Amino acid sequence: MKTLHLWSACLLLTACAGAPPTPRAAPGVKLYAIHCGRVELGDSGFMADDGSMKGVPAETVVPCYLIRHPKGDLLWDSGLSESIADLPDGMRPQGQPVHFEVKKKLTASLGELGLAPADVEFVSFSHLHFDHAGNANLFAGSTWLVDAEERDAAFSEQAVQRGEVPHYSALEHAKTVRIEGDAPYDVFGDGAVTIHQAPGHTPGHTVLLVKTAKSGAVLLTGDLWPLPQSRERQLVPVYNFNREQTLESMKRVEALARDSNARVIREHVPEDFAALPAFPAPLE
Repeated sequence: MKTLHLWSACLLLTACAGAPPTPRAAPGVKLYAIHCGRVELGDSGFMADDGSMKGVPAETVVPCYLIRHPKGDLLWDSGLSESIADLPDGMRPQGQPVHFEVKKKLTASLGELGLAPADVEFVSFSHLHFDHAGNANLFAGSTWLVDAEERDAAFSEQAVQRGEVPHYSALEHAKTVRIEGDAPYDVFGDGAVTIHQAPGHTPGHTVLLVKTAKSGAVLLTGDLWPLPQSRERQLVPVYNFNREQTLESMKRVEALARDSNARVIREHVPEDFAALPAFPAPLE
């Protein structure tokens, strides 16, 4: 199921790898949804290889998620680079119908919780595209939890040639836990926070299942379904690493959502993000 080749990620931790126990609520687990950017697309055609989104504009949110557990903190995805917040009109790449915007820096949001990047024990990314790992270099002192194939692709010669490495380069020598194989990775050893393989968008794309005591399970799905239409219509972006793996991962994640009775969060979809408690209030 996981025979792939290129794009991004890696790590070494005190928790245990391998198949976790059935996810259950862990007292004190809190999930914070942090707004880490916005992307306005004049044409979202590249988000569907069947041509159905050609010429269709789209607005997406770029989130970061902080999971606070009695045994430590995990940052899941780090959003667009907070340096974009210093640009008066955000970033508009020349010749491309896209606008990137960051209104508030991730470090400022963490500061509201009394945290600095150095205080975050663990960092992990659904994948290493720049809109998910734009602030990765701030967390070089954290333990990096990463799919082994994503890690290998991240620092490959091809990634260097494509100019993909700078936004996560500081992680190359970070304390790293490499997640090998297809089994879920139990971050804190109690089944409350688990990383699951969902390759296809990139070689080692992953999703995160978080079980809270009051609100139940939440499934953060990275770029598996980047548009509101993506899940229902099983749309596959034209730039995905492997189309067949993407479709198989969609099936596996749907099954995981059913089995865990999880609320599915399509990370870039504004209504899914807005349905979570507004920061700094947590879901718990």
